[in-house]
Amino acid sequence: MMSSLIWREKNGGLTMKRQYWTWLMIGVAALGSSVWAQDDSIPALPSGLRVRAENQYFDVFPRIVPANQESTIQVIPKFDHVRPAADCTYLLTYAPMDQVGTAVKDEALVPENGHFLIKRRFEGEQQHTLQIIRVNEKKERKTLCTLRIYSLEPDLFALRPFKGDFHMHSNFSDGIESPAYVGGIGRRVGLDYLALTDHKFYPSSQDLVNIYAKLPVDIRLFPGEENHPPGNPVHIVSLGANAAVAPLYGGGGKTPDAAKEQEYRAEVAKIQETLKDIPAGVDPFQYASCLWAAEKIRERGGLSMFAHSAWYNDLRFGVAAPLTDLLLEKRVFNIMELISGMDSSELREVDTNQLQVSKYYEQAAKGNLLPVAGISDAHGEERSGTFGRNYTLTLALSPDFKDVAASLSECRTVAVETPSAGLARPYGPPRIVKYAHFLLREILPQHDQLCFEEGRLMLEYTGGDESVLERLRAMQGQTARLYTHYWGQ
Repeated sequence: MMSSLIWREKNGGLTMKRQYWTWLMIGVAALGSSVWAQDDSIPALPSGLRVRAENQYFDVFPRIVPANQESTIQVIPKFDHVRPAADCTYLLTYAPMDQVGTAVKDEALVPENGHFLIKRRFEGEQQHTLQIIRVNEKKERKTLCTLRIYSLEPDLFALRPFKGDFHMHSNFSDGIESPAYVGGIGRRVGLDYLALTDHKFYPSSQDLVNIYAKLPVDIRLFPGEENHPPGNPVHIVSLGANAAVAPLYGGGGKTPDAAKEQEYRAEVAKIQETLKDIPAGVDPFQYASCLWAAEKIRERGGLSMFAHSAWYNDLRFGVAAPLTDLLLEKRVFNIMELISGMDSSELREVDTNQLQVSKYYEQAAKGNLLPVAGISDAHGEERSGTFGRNYTLTLALSPDFKDVAASLSECRTVAVETPSAGLARPYGPPRIVKYAHFLLREILPQHDQLCFEEGRLMLEYTGGDESVLERLRAMQGQTARLYTHYWGQ
């Protein structure tokens, strides 16, 4: 399709059998719902994540290593209660999680200058567990720490994880806070990139970009809008476009532009005339309107997203099921909004997110692997139960728009949903989901800690306190430095 981003499998195309994909996706769905142990006494971050106790007590680096190479892991105790004791000996237990490689138990481990150095070849792409056992003079054993490392093939090792949300609203449509506030709180909850997408209104997102353009902040801000073309029930998000789409169909102003709407309807009618073999139950005008909108966004350098495809509205789904299926099968839009911003009361009525996830895996089983996103759709960020808790986890070279777009194109994103219990669930391609589980436990909580203070100061600055500018400048680059530490480069 004219607006599609094509997924390219580097190893020779989509060769998996449908049956294999079906069982694989069922397994990944189960993995996405698995529970990892967390100490609930540790305060949760706004994202719902918690820093593990071991990651508070020890500095461990690198945490991400190249697969099938020897690496040296440094384990530096930070506090007296975990530092090596002279009257104790230490042992190492090592286990590759996928059982690719040789596990060891009770290998001697001798501290060097109060630190532990663990040299090992890390086989395959998987998590590796390192457990250090302390043995006292009475031969009593106690686990000092259980640490986790992840080894990656070169394509993923070169990338870094970035959190983003590109579906939310300000007081320029039906939200509450101003664009400047939305940007600051976005960093406070741990986002690396953000797009404001007011209904049929693009200028507010550009205002947000301009507000922070000259400030020393690391969050990337993209223009956007949520489009509602007349006669079309599909909500279509524009991300990163260099101009608005809404005025083309008569939106974007205080009152609809009837002349522009007529022009839009005429253009859609011409597209409709070219359509052939439309499935039963699909409204040809609605489908043609989607094609029109996706093309207009593409012409403006943006990405189009099919928003909340299973949205429940007025006693039924907002979009007819046959139209949803056709839009996904034909890849009309660049992105499928996989995790949406419904609150708990809405999800109890109809679990929109689970229905969208199942539809995604159905398409994947057919060989149609779609780029996916998780979003908050917040209409008041401070009161939202999804802002900072539902987001897109992107593996990219940077959080710049071009790199985020490339990541989406190559299906290197997962949609993350974090219910009130604090369990972050990633959904998407199996390989990325598996890695995302590690990142959400071991890396991103520390990332979110750094983001919190930067976002708080952004709010202080735009609220009128210019004295925080130097503190913002001192913080710039801190998340990049954290990643350099954890990747060892």
